[in-house]
Amino acid sequence: MNAEYILTQRHTLLDALRRLDAQKGRLKTLIVVDDDQAVAGTLTDGDIRRALIGGKPLDCPLAEAMHTPFKYVAADAPDIPEQLARLKQTDAKLIPVLDDKGRLVRTIDLTCQRSMLPMDAVLMAGGKGERLRPLTTHTPKPLLKVGGKPIIDYHVHELANCGVEHLSVTTNYLSEQVEAHFAEPVDGVQVQCIHESEFFGTMGAVRLVPQVYNDTLLVMNADLFTNIDFEDFYLHFRRHEADLSVATIPYSVTVPYGILEVDGDEVAGVVEKPVYNYSANAGIYLLKKDLLEEIPSQAYFDATDLIAAIAGRKKVVRYPLAGYWIDIGTPSEYQKACDLANHIQHSSTAN
Repeated sequence: MNAEYILTQRHTLLDALRRLDAQKGRLKTLIVVDDDQAVAGTLTDGDIRRALIGGKPLDCPLAEAMHTPFKYVAADAPDIPEQLARLKQTDAKLIPVLDDKGRLVRTIDLTCQRSMLPMDAVLMAGGKGERLRPLTTHTPKPLLKVGGKPIIDYHVHELANCGVEHLSVTTNYLSEQVEAHFAEPVDGVQVQCIHESEFFGTMGAVRLVPQVYNDTLLVMNADLFTNIDFEDFYLHFRRHEADLSVATIPYSVTVPYGILEVDGDEVAGVVEKPVYNYSANAGIYLLKKDLLEEIPSQAYFDATDLIAAIAGRKKVVRYPLAGYWIDIGTPSEYQKACDLANHIQHSSTAN
């Protein structure tokens, strides 16, 4: 909770102007609290201008100029991500999060934070990356740089930006490098590194996480270069009331021949060079915490094993991934990711 955004009702318009002038960035919003530290209203530079135009003096207390009612979310609300998604469609920028007595718990700056997703995250970073050698001979694949920073950092920064506070990374190959990389917090999040003594597979490694704090868990490969929208992924998971969601990418197979439609030995028709479209597993999953009970302890168990184990008993849905997705498994795919990252950086600089 940033104190630079908070004033009391007893402060004046002049105090507010000074505080806003000292703010860095474009937020220009204050939160006004009463004597019991309950939030009483919000105040923007526009509110101050309207008060002055209306004849209020500079020593006017903020209680007479603040904006009420104001937009906020309750700290114990089960639908905070949905509320924030709606608030982002308005002009709201600084959102107070209040306890059951109306007191400020924290603030969410929507100009620099995408959401506040109540989920844990586990990134798989233990693979040897053998197809990428010699690039991975002395460097674990998740620490290979794409666009000037390690692959895994794209995911960590974006998850932190979505309000994820409990983030674990499973390690094996050259684990000491990954652990050193995350020795310090990233965007305020202390990444927990968990060493696999042997390879347990995508979901088997998740069982090594000592504590899962939220009812929803994100699991993904750390060596993907993708702009998946974690907020939309989570909201899709919630809307479908799913137990497990699998992010997918489109995959097409073109048969370069005419394919006969047959009934026994009789030809019923022919399809010339058909194209078959599939949903391929993108290596990114959302699951309910209770599914961890389906995963054997200290045993190899992949995501596909979990899907097979619960299909028909639990609700499994797919999430079609929009945007780009590259599985960095070969030198050509690595170069493709580097080229794309450079293109994105140049485009953003030009704009």
